[in-house]
Amino acid sequence: MIKITEGIKLDPAEIEESFIRASGPGGQNVNKVSTAVQLRFDLRGSRSLPEAVRTRACRLAGRRLNKEGVLVITAARFRSQERNREDALTRLVALLREAACPPRRRRATRPTLASKKRRLADKARRGTLKKQRRAGPDDA
Repeated sequence: MIKITEGIKLDPAEIEESFIRASGPGGQNVNKVSTAVQLRFDLRGSRSLPEAVRTRACRLAGRRLNKEGVLVITAARFRSQERNREDALTRLVALLREAACPPRRRRATRPTLASKKRRLADKARRGTLKKQRRAGPDDA
């Protein structure tokens, strides 16, 4: 089991990995060995995640989530397959940890009387400044 938070653990059987050829550094090795990792995780169909975490993760995933609800993470940062596997898994866990934290509720606040007065005074000052810039009847 992969630990996301204290209460959420992910079943490794839900994660599917496939290996693809990577572009970038690697010399001749890049043409022969499939070092990049494409990690697939069925986000919408996962039994390990609570509903609230699942919906927040779908929103956070953005373009990495396809129409079927599968999260696709491609890792090709490193030259070795093993490090790319670790990188992809780390990125998945980071996304799910971020989704596990519920967002803070916004507490509604009102502007203070002093800030309202300052704003109105600034508006009046700007208005008089603009009025002074206008061409009068004798300037035309």
